[in-house]
Amino acid sequence: RIITDGIPAEEVDESLVSRYLYTAGLPDPDLIVRTSGEMRVSNFLIWQGAYAEYYVTPALWPDFTKEEFYKALEAYAQRERRFGLVPK
Repeated sequence: RIITDGIPAEEVDESLVSRYLYTAGLPDPDLIVRTSGEMRVSNFLIWQGAYAEYYVTPALWPDFTKEEFYKALEAYAQRERRFGLVPK
């Protein structure tokens, strides 16, 4: 859409790309849950999930219960959010 809107390449920046995403106007996710034990994100929310915490569970999506959700939240609560910073 950026190309079809005729925006020159030199005007494309992070802010512009964010505005053109389908999730524009929504907050970036803090936690992304990956079911089935797969250690890949399959291009899911690549831009928006850059600083998200990931929780991987072996449960398949149809078997993802409220209890599994609570496990993900408990694991997330134990994380130290660094938003891309590395410890010194």
